[in-house]
Amino acid sequence: MSLRASRLVVAAVLAASAVSGSAAAQGRSAEQIEANREAVARGADSAPAAAAETAPTRPILRLDLDAAEAVPGQPLTLRLTVLVPTFMPRPPDWPDFEAPNLLVRLPGRATSPVSERVGAETWSGVSRRWRIAPMIPGDIPVPAQEVRVTWSDPDGGEDLTADLPVDAVTFRGVVPEGAEGLDPFIAASGLRLERLVEPAGDAAGADPDAPGQGMAPGDSVTVTLTATVEGVSPIFLPTLAPPAAIPGLAAYPDPPQVSETDGRDGPGGARVERMSLVAEGGGAGELPAVTLRWFDLDAGEVREATVPAVPLSVDGPPARAAAAPRDWASLAVRGAAALAGLALLVGLARLAGPPLGRSLAARRAGRLASEAHAWAGLRRVVAARDHAALRPVLDLWAGRVAGADPRRDPAVSAALLQLGAARYGAAEGGAKGRAKGGAEEAEAAAWAALAAALPAARRQGRDGGGGDAAALPPLNPV
Repeated sequence: MSLRASRLVVAAVLAASAVSGSAAAQGRSAEQIEANREAVARGADSAPAAAAETAPTRPILRLDLDAAEAVPGQPLTLRLTVLVPTFMPRPPDWPDFEAPNLLVRLPGRATSPVSERVGAETWSGVSRRWRIAPMIPGDIPVPAQEVRVTWSDPDGGEDLTADLPVDAVTFRGVVPEGAEGLDPFIAASGLRLERLVEPAGDAAGADPDAPGQGMAPGDSVTVTLTATVEGVSPIFLPTLAPPAAIPGLAAYPDPPQVSETDGRDGPGGARVERMSLVAEGGGAGELPAVTLRWFDLDAGEVREATVPAVPLSVDGPPARAAAAPRDWASLAVRGAAALAGLALLVGLARLAGPPLGRSLAARRAGRLASEAHAWAGLRRVVAARDHAALRPVLDLWAGRVAGADPRRDPAVSAALLQLGAARYGAAEGGAKGRAKGGAEEAEAAAWAALAAALPAARRQGRDGGGGDAAALPPLNPV
């Protein structure tokens, strides 16, 4: 049986599957594809006639996978081929095959036109290939997807469209024997490490034969660390040089740069880490050695790539110690605690505020309605010798005294009578033209008598003493 006849039978099987709309078995591997091909080979004698009799009228989709498992990082080739009886006015809508822990790349010239004999006709089509690499050991399933194909109607009608099912595929990453302890796991055809130390600018204080040694404050050097790989994508390379604190030098790293290549020999590329070191004061140290262990795919063994340590020194007095960095985590915790406390206080205030306000208002109202408050007001009026305010405040205070009415106290009554006589009436036995000075003295004496009588009357009222029931004499006896 010829290879073309085998392909025709496989195409006929796929076309019949597309017409019926049934999905292919999940997790199809390269072994399953090969088994199908062997089954086709066993029917070699009848293949041409069968192909001619069952020539499909719908598009044909063919999936080819060179293998189902690979070393992590090593690409597998997956190809999809679409054939139509006429031509495709637009490219197919291809699946992406993206999945976690799977590196999917389209190599150069990934898509190309094809044509094949299907029955007695020549069909045209498109073929696309992907490079798919498992990134970790173990099984990585890719779910079933579809390819949308649009082709010209052989009968001259409008363009036809169909969604062709793509079987689910399971890729497997396998760690080679002897490489189980690699962390991170790197498998490549070649790996090189290089470190270059270059003075920046004039760097007059630096030793030209040993860049980075004998620098003066203000000098600087640029350190470039490069890892170049062949046979694997550089995204599998880890961070090459961890941060190093060197006395007297301040480090300013650049973001790492990763560049990929894709040639005839397969994937490759480089990872470049660049850092500027600025001398700030006297000190010495070194950039530590860097070692990468990797699995050589050609030799089948683990190898090491190493760059030695680089000594660095700065002449001069030590730089002043930098202020301790802020503990932002601790500050954040303290700030959060303060906010939580403030929120708690606000919540308590909202809960306790109304009852507390009512309690304070009640206490204030009670104090304003007390005998002590009225007594304080009376004393202020007497001290100010305010005739207009005396009677209202005296009546208010007397109404709040628990005992006898203090206004009926003989001394208080006499003082009030004396005060009224001094202000409104004539002096005892005197003439209408009495001197002004004498009237003021009499009034002052009346106020003094009242000020002395009121405390005694208050004490007597508290002790429960009574007074006569006679009404107070009028203030103006005339």
